[in-house]
Amino acid sequence: MVSVTFVTGKGERVSATAEDGARLLEVAQAAGMPLEGTCEGQMACSTCHVIVAAQWFDRLPPAADDEEDMLDLAAQVTRTSRLSCQIVLTPELDGLEVRIPGESRDMQGR
Repeated sequence: MVSVTFVTGKGERVSATAEDGARLLEVAQAAGMPLEGTCEGQMACSTCHVIVAAQWFDRLPPAADDEEDMLDLAAQVTRTSRLSCQIVLTPELDGLEVRIPGESRDMQGR
């Protein structure tokens, strides 16, 4: 199991665990985070944008050009922004911390 901590826009910390190989987007949604993931992981939107804690960012594989293009459309993008649909959890990411941007776009009302 891989543990993840989500930090909400209000600063609340929500812990979750997932199987090795799970996508961060699904883990976040299961934990009640307001990430829509409209395109279902096809990198055609930016509704699953998260901000990875700096100490974890360099442990992730680099973002593909398509992901970088989608991040250009996201609100509150930072140097450590990623699309959660593109982060596959591995044992090396156990303890990962990500922040949900204060302005997230979730049309499903989560």
